[in-house]
Amino acid sequence: MPKFPVDAPKRKVLMALESLGFEIVREKEHIAMLRQNSDGTKTPLTMPNHNAIKAPHFVPYAPRQVFHGTNS
Repeated sequence: MPKFPVDAPKRKVLMALESLGFEIVREKEHIAMLRQNSDGTKTPLTMPNHNAIKAPHFVPYAPRQVFHGTNS
């Protein structure tokens, strides 16, 4: 699996998360995203709203699926 880039453009990060089922629910200083799971639960995600997302800032916010490719 390719490693997360040092600086990932915000648009690419958002597109990747949207492909995993996340939707933006709020965008201010941070971007709040939410995914409805098939079992009825919700998975929240919050990340900084920067033009480029640095890996050390993104990793703590990322769901397990972004790095492992699972859809649990």
